[in-house]
Amino acid sequence: MPKRVFVSFDYDYDKALKDLLIGQAKNPDSPFEVHDWSIKEASPDWKVKARARIRASDIVIVICGEHTDQAVGVAIELQIAQEEGIEYFLLNGYNGQTGKKPTTAKADDKLYQWTWPHLKTLVGGGR
Repeated sequence: MPKRVFVSFDYDYDKALKDLLIGQAKNPDSPFEVHDWSIKEASPDWKVKARARIRASDIVIVICGEHTDQAVGVAIELQIAQEEGIEYFLLNGYNGQTGKKPTTAKADDKLYQWTWPHLKTLVGGGR
């Protein structure tokens, strides 16, 4: 049974990366599935919706790009995952660059390189 993944990303800058991750989830050997639960419009209850979606996931993948440290929504989604005890990891969005961690990342949270074999290992719990 594939793991259900919630993807946290900077909607203003890294939407294409989320789309790439969704594409990889469709690979025949993928150990995960992405439910596109992105909250596209700010609303007063978006945090409640995000919490329900994160709670329904097995793992949260946080895609880190150039501006992730300034993305308030990503920081809140990661904090929710931490509060709910949902597994998560930080994925470096761009090869050759170091993505910025969300402000709510823990000091010992590693930023992992994004390759297909590595991603499969990370989703499987190898960290």
